Amino acid sequence: MSNQPQTVKAAAVQAASVLYDREKTLDKAVALIEEAANAGAELVGFPESFLPGYPYHIWLGAPNWYQSLFKEWFLNNVEVNSKTTDILCESARTNSIDIVMGVSEREGNSCYNTLLFINRRGELLGKHRKIMPTHAERTHWGLGGGGKNIKTYDFENYRLSGLLCWEHSMDLMRHAVIAERPQIHVGAWVGGMAISPWWDQFEMLSDLCSRYHAHAGDCFVLNVHGALDQTGFNKLCETDYQADKLRMGGGLSSIIAPGGKLLAGPVIDEETILYADLDFSAIADWAYFHDAVGHYARPDLLSLMVNTEEYHVTRPMAATPVDHLQHKSIIHSRGDRSRFDFPGYKESTGIVELPNLQTMTH
Repeated sequence: MSNQPQTVKAAAVQAASVLYDREKTLDKAVALIEEAANAGAELVGFPESFLPGYPYHIWLGAPNWYQSLFKEWFLNNVEVNSKTTDILCESARTNSIDIVMGVSEREGNSCYNTLLFINRRGELLGKHRKIMPTHAERTHWGLGGGGKNIKTYDFENYRLSGLLCWEHSMDLMRHAVIAERPQIHVGAWVGGMAISPWWDQFEMLSDLCSRYHAHAGDCFVLNVHGALDQTGFNKLCETDYQADKLRMGGGLSSIIAPGGKLLAGPVIDEETILYADLDFSAIADWAYFHDAVGHYARPDLLSLMVNTEEYHVTRPMAATPVDHLQHKSIIHSRGDRSRFDFPGYKESTGIVELPNLQTMTH
């Protein structure tokens, strides 16, 4: 990164998934990656859960209504290190372009809202799972953990981070990410402008969060939103009530400079790719005024603790004091009582005498 270029051309894809068809959406993603690369982009970002599509149905009715849609969506989720991710990596390598892809990831029988980070050599650098699914999303997605889940990645020409949707409203999460000093941040969002009754609020808040992130982090932001097309709308809306809760279109993608100035967009209600040249020298203009994790921080007064342990469903149990005995204990049955034979046991008192430990028998 020491010989990095001053300017990088970036692309933000605003597109609709083929709900909930992983293979067809993957074909669409590969075509969009190629289009961005042919336009000279070195980096392309995709919306939240682009593969196999955001589960819009969670906002349209009770869980017993959308069970069949959940099953279809679940079976089309993406497994990491699978044929799907192999194709994405090959597309990155063939087109010599870095990719940040929003997927719904399945591991075992659990799903996660995930960003994949793939470099232009076709290497999957890592992934980020959304740490807290929003509201009804918790019926479909589990929680992202710590460790490598909260991380910034070194690409060939820049340092990059990524968060998902409403994670941008979590100030501590934002601080943990910008503390690793990314130059570019990809914010992947659902096509929230397609969901009623929040589209007005979503327009204001998502734009506010994204532009503030560019300011607080002294970084460029690819603010990438999904969209909903006619086919997806028809698939989801069986009743007038549901049709009233969705609308075709959506989007609100933009590309933002450090400080919050718009370089491209925002674009609403169409599928498109936004482009902008990111001039890294602009970072210095804002670093001159403040550095939220450097000269404009007071960690002696205010600091953040981050759990760096990897998340595991099971973990070894810590050894108990009895486990440290260097001998085998023997239990003799004596009616409804038990007698223990090992050093340190006094039957007369029923007390085990060990350093810093006393265990009473019945």
